[in-house]
Amino acid sequence: MSALLPPKLVKQPTPAAANAARASFAALTAKLDYMASDDVESVRRAYRFADEAHLGQIRNSGEPYITHPIAVAQQCAEWKLDAQALMAALLHDAIEDCGVTKPELIERFGTAVAELVDGLTKLEKLEFNTREENQAESFRKMLLAMARDVRVILIKLADRTHNMRTLGDVPRIKWARISRETLDIYAPIAHRLGLNTTYRELQDLSFRHLHPWRYETLAKALLRARGRRRDVIKRVQEEVETSFEDAGIDVQLSGREKTLYSIYRKMEDKKLSFAQVTDIYGFRVIVNSLTLCYTAMGVLHQLYKPLPGRFKDYIAIPKINGYQSLHTTLIGPFGTNIEFQMRTEAMHVVAESGVAAHWLYKATDPKSDASQHLGTQWLQSLLDIQNETRDAAEFWDHVKIDLFPEAVYVFTPKSQIMAMPRGATVVDFAYAIHSDIGHRAVAAKVNGEQVPLRSELHNGDVIEIITAPVSSPNPGWLGFVRTGKARSKIRHHLKTMALVESQELGEKMLAQALRAEGIDRQRLAEDDEAHQLIWEKILRFSGNRSRTDLLTDIGLGKRIASMVAKRIVALLGEAGEKPDALLMSRERFTSHESVSQGALLLDGSEGASVQFASCCKPIPGDGILGYLGRGEGLVVHTDDCTVAKRHQHRDSERFIALDWSDEPVRTFETALVVTVSNGKGVLARVAAALASAEADITHVNMGHERAQDATELRFGVAVRDRVHLASLIRAIKRTPAVLRVQRAKPVVNA
Repeated sequence: MSALLPPKLVKQPTPAAANAARASFAALTAKLDYMASDDVESVRRAYRFADEAHLGQIRNSGEPYITHPIAVAQQCAEWKLDAQALMAALLHDAIEDCGVTKPELIERFGTAVAELVDGLTKLEKLEFNTREENQAESFRKMLLAMARDVRVILIKLADRTHNMRTLGDVPRIKWARISRETLDIYAPIAHRLGLNTTYRELQDLSFRHLHPWRYETLAKALLRARGRRRDVIKRVQEEVETSFEDAGIDVQLSGREKTLYSIYRKMEDKKLSFAQVTDIYGFRVIVNSLTLCYTAMGVLHQLYKPLPGRFKDYIAIPKINGYQSLHTTLIGPFGTNIEFQMRTEAMHVVAESGVAAHWLYKATDPKSDASQHLGTQWLQSLLDIQNETRDAAEFWDHVKIDLFPEAVYVFTPKSQIMAMPRGATVVDFAYAIHSDIGHRAVAAKVNGEQVPLRSELHNGDVIEIITAPVSSPNPGWLGFVRTGKARSKIRHHLKTMALVESQELGEKMLAQALRAEGIDRQRLAEDDEAHQLIWEKILRFSGNRSRTDLLTDIGLGKRIASMVAKRIVALLGEAGEKPDALLMSRERFTSHESVSQGALLLDGSEGASVQFASCCKPIPGDGILGYLGRGEGLVVHTDDCTVAKRHQHRDSERFIALDWSDEPVRTFETALVVTVSNGKGVLARVAAALASAEADITHVNMGHERAQDATELRFGVAVRDRVHLASLIRAIKRTPAVLRVQRAKPVVNA
C-alpha cells in the first residue's frame, strides 16, 4: 500500500507509461477466464476508476502508480478470488491516497467492495512494532480488521507481496523495517492460512533485503552445491521414476529445493555450516488418489532406507491450515538425505494456495461461506482466544497450536481422521471426501448403524457413505448442509444438470416440431455453410447467443418450438429447400389433433427439465400432454386433468403432445384414497397389502379429523404403470376392513 511506497505527484504520465499500465491490465484480464463476463466488466469499471483516481502518481520505480493495484489484483486472480475482491484490490489505495470517500465507492461499486477497501485502509493505519512483547498485540489488532471477511487479509497479502518484489526501488533505509515487519507479521499469517507459495516468497524476499550480504553468499553456495550434486539428483530422479513405472503407479515427480531463508534458519537454529545442511533437495510426488500416497511411500521405502524419526503423516492428521501430505526423509546415494512429499492433486492445490484454494468452490450465493470456510474458522478461533486472555505472550503461544476448538473430528471406515465444523452433517462429510461421493450419496452408516443423511456428526464417529451410480443431489439438502463446499457443489450440480437436461429436451422438442413441418432435423447440418447462415438468422430472430442457449430456452419453455420450427421452414424456403410432404402428413395426423406437432416420448429419465404435475400425478398408461411453463420447463398432465384444461383454454400454443415410451426406466408417484372401517391394525394391513403388491409408500395422510366409523387414508405410492396400479388396487380391496379404493382425482381449484 501507499505507506510502503508513497506515490509522488508529477506531471501527466508519458504515452509509454500509459501503454505500460494498459498492457499490465491486459495481462490481468487474461487471467479472468474463470469469471462471468458481467464480473469481468465490473473489474474493468473498477480499473478505469482507479486509473483516473491515481492519474499523475508514479511509484519509486518510475512506473505509473496504477501498475501496483493491477499487480495486486493479478495475484488475487491467481487465487481465483471473486470480482468483489479484485475490484477492492484495484481500489485499495483510493480512499487513502486519492481523496475518494467510502460513500462514493458504495454508490459506484456497492457496499461489499467499499467495506473491503475500508478494511484495507484501516489495516494500513496500524503501526507494527517488531519487539517481542508487542508482536501479539499488533497481530490482535489486525485480526479485528480481517475477521469479518478473510478476503481483506488475502488482498493485503497480495499487496505486501508486490511491495516486497519491488522493495529494491525504495530507499535502502526502509528495507530493514519493512522486511522485519513482513517476517514477523505477514509471512506467519500466510503460513497459518496455508498460502505456502506466498509464505515462502515473503520469507525469501525479506531475507534478501534484511541481510543482503548473507543472502548473496548463500545463493552462491547453493548454486555451487547444485552443480556438485546435479549427478546425484539426476540419478535419484531416474531411479525413482523407474521404481514407480515398475510398480505401475502414474506419478508427477518434481524436484524441490529448500528456500534460502529456510536453509539460513536451519543453519542459525542448529548451529550448522552450509555443508552440514544435507536435506536441501527434495522431491514432490503427486498421485491420483489418497491410497496411492501410502503406496508410493512404500515404493520409496523399498528403494532407499528411511531416516528414523523423519516420517510425518499430515494426511491422517492435517495441519491446522488444511495442509495434507506424507513426508519421509530417505538416505539416497552417497549418503545424501532427500525428503519426499506424497500428495494428491487436490492436496497440492491446498498445500500451495491454502484458504485461497477454496474460492474454486465459491457458491453462487454471495452469503455462502464456501470460499472462506477454512480461513474464517481459523480467524474466529483466534478471536475467541483473544477474548479469553489479555496476556500477549500467552496469546502468541495459542496461535502456534491447534486453532480449531469448534471442530468435530470424525473417521472414515479406513480410519482417516477428518476435521468438520460443528453441526456438519453426513452430506457435508460426503462432500468433504470428494464431490462425486457427495453427488452419489443415498444412505450412510454412523458407527455401523444406518442413519438419515441429515444426521449431525459427533466426535469419534466412524462414517461410511453408501452411493449409487444413478443418484444425484437432492435440492432439499441445501436446507441442512453446513459447509460452504457442500452447498456450492450441490447448487452447481443442480444448476448444471438442469441446463443440460433442458438443452436435451429442447433438442427433442425442436426435432419433433420440425418433423411436423416436414423437415428432418438431420437435414440441418450445422457445419454446412448455407445452414450455418440459417442458424445465424434464427439466433438473431430469437435473441440467443448460441444454438445451445436456444435449445435450452426451448426446453425451459422460454421459446416455443413450433414457432422456431416455422421460422426455420420459412428460411429454408427462401433458400430453395422444400418440406417433405410425406413426413409432414405422417407427423401432423396424430391422435393429438389439438396440438400442432407430433408426440414427444417420455421414459422418466428426463430429470429436472420435465416435471410431473402434482395435481393429477400421471403414470405410464395415462393419456398425457405437456405444458411449457415460462422458464419452468415441461410440466406433464393427464389429458383429462381439469387444471391442464384451464391452462389449455388460456394458453393453447404452450401445449405439446406427449406419449410414454414402451419401457419407462423408473417408477412414478400417484395418489390413492382408501376408505376403511376404523379399527385396530387397519393401517398396518393396508400397508402390508401395498408391500405385497411391490409398491413403495412415499406418503401417508390420515387427516386431522377425529376417527369415525369410516376413515379415509390417503397414500402416495410409486408404481410402474397403470397395470401395476390396477393390481395394487385389487390387492387393497381384498384387505379386510377396506370399503373403497380409488385413485385421487385432481383438485379443481389447484
